[in-house]
Amino acid sequence: MLRPVCRRTAMAAAPLAANVRTGCCRNVRALCSARHPPTNTGSPPPIASYLPYLSSPRRFLSTPAATLQDSASPHHPPSPPKPDLKALPNKFTILGRPYTRHAHTNVTPTIISKTDRRLHLQPNHPINILKRRIESHFPSFTPIDSLDPVVTTQQNFDSLLFPPDHIGRAATDTYYVNANQVLRTHTSAHQAEVLRRREDEAFLLTADVYRRDEIDVSHYPVFHQMEGVRTFSRSELEREVMQDPVMKDSGSSSSSSSSSIQGAVLSPTNPIQPAHTRTDALLVDLHLRTSLESMVRSLFREDPDLQIRWIEAYFPFTSPSWEMEVLYRGQWLELLGCGVIQQSILDSSNNADRVGWAFGLGLERIAMVMFDIPDIRLFWSRDERFLNQFKAGDIVKFQPFSKFPVCYKDISFWCPDGFHDNDFADIVRDVAGDMAEDVKLIDKFQHPKTKKTSRCFRINYRSMDRTCTNEEVDQIQDQVRRLAEEKLGVELR
Repeated sequence: MLRPVCRRTAMAAAPLAANVRTGCCRNVRALCSARHPPTNTGSPPPIASYLPYLSSPRRFLSTPAATLQDSASPHHPPSPPKPDLKALPNKFTILGRPYTRHAHTNVTPTIISKTDRRLHLQPNHPINILKRRIESHFPSFTPIDSLDPVVTTQQNFDSLLFPPDHIGRAATDTYYVNANQVLRTHTSAHQAEVLRRREDEAFLLTADVYRRDEIDVSHYPVFHQMEGVRTFSRSELEREVMQDPVMKDSGSSSSSSSSSIQGAVLSPTNPIQPAHTRTDALLVDLHLRTSLESMVRSLFREDPDLQIRWIEAYFPFTSPSWEMEVLYRGQWLELLGCGVIQQSILDSSNNADRVGWAFGLGLERIAMVMFDIPDIRLFWSRDERFLNQFKAGDIVKFQPFSKFPVCYKDISFWCPDGFHDNDFADIVRDVAGDMAEDVKLIDKFQHPKTKKTSRCFRINYRSMDRTCTNEEVDQIQDQVRRLAEEKLGVELR
C-alpha cells in the first residue's frame, strides 16, 4: 500500500489510521516520578469523538486464524499473559521460518507474536467482514490474502521507487528482521511479484502490515491494508476501459474525461508520465476514480448523498496520484490513496505492454467508523463479548461492554543521542502489551548548560476486559523504567 513521501501517508493502504501527536508540553517535571492512583474515566467515548483523529492522514499471509475456543470467557476474562521480556534470541522464527539476529534487527517478540493472528482471515471479524464487502464489489478482481509478511528491502522500497533517503526506510519507522529483510510496511511490497506472474489483469491484495509508531487509540504497530490493481492492454485501452461494466453503469464517456469527478485535476505538480499520452492517462484516471467512487458509495450505502472529493497527492510509485476524502458526520475523512502506476514499475515486471492503476486503503480506519469501534486495540481482543457482536455480511454498531478505569503513570528521563520516541513505544508494548492505551509526550526540556534533552511521557494503562490494580500497574511501570534504562540508555529522573 502506499506510503507517501511528503505526508508520511501510506498510499492506499495507510492513509487509514490517523497520525496524531497528542502530547502537549506542560511544566510537570516535578511530578514525573510520582505514582498516581487509578482514575476512573468511565467507558471509552463514542467513535464520534475520535473522528478528528481518524480524519487526519497517517504517515499509511497463511496461518490458521484464531478461533473462538481461544477467546476469553465473557464472564471470566483471563489476565493478560506476562510478557516475555527476554531479548530476541540469536536464532528466531517467524511463521515457522528461521532467521538469525543481526545488528539491524529491531523486530521484537511482541511484534513477532502478532504475525500469526491474520485478523483479515478470521470469519465474522470486522476486518474480514469489511474485506469481503470490498471484494464483493470487485467480482472480477482476484483476491490474494496469504503472502508472507517478511519481504526484502528491494520488494518493500526499491521496486516501488522509494528514494534512498525516504523516511520509510528508517529503523525508527520499519521493523527490520535483518539488514536485507523487513516486515512489510505496506501491501505494495508484493505488487511487482504479482504483476510479474501475468496471471491476473486485476487483483485485490489484503495483508497485515507493520510499522513502528506511537501508542494511542487509533494507532497500532500492526494493521491491515487492502490494495487493488487494474491493468489494461495499451493497444486496447479505450475499448477495455469504456466497455467495463463500471463505466457503463456510471454513464461516463471518453469524451467527458473526468467531468463527473469532483476535486483535483491534472496539473504540473501532479503530472502525466512522459511514457503516457494524455489520452491514455485520462482514460486510466477516469476508470480509476469512477471505480473507486462506486466502491465507496457501496460501502457507505446508507448515505445516498455522500459527498466525495479528490485531493492531489504524491506517491513514488504512481503519477498522477490522488487521495479520496468523504464527508462523514460533518467531517472530511480520508479513505484511500491511489494513482496511475509508474510505467517503469510495469516495464520491470514484464508488463511493458500494459498500463494500469492502483489504490490502497487501511481496513481498520474504515472499520472503526463503520462499526463504531472506538479503540484500535479492540480488533485484537479475544473476548467473546467483542467477537460475538459481529456476523459475516452484517455491519452492526459495536456495543461497549467495559467501563474499566484508566491508571496513568509518568516517566521522565534524559535522552541519549539518537533517541526516538518509537523506541520507547516498543519498550512499553513489550512490557504492557495491549494494556497500554496510549503514551503521550507531556513535557520536553533542554538543559541550558549541558544541552541534554529530557522527555516526560504519560502512560495510560487500561485493560479492555478487567480492572487493573495500582499495584499491578506499578510493577509494569517498574519494568518499563528498567528496560528503558537498560535498552535505550536513558538516564532516569
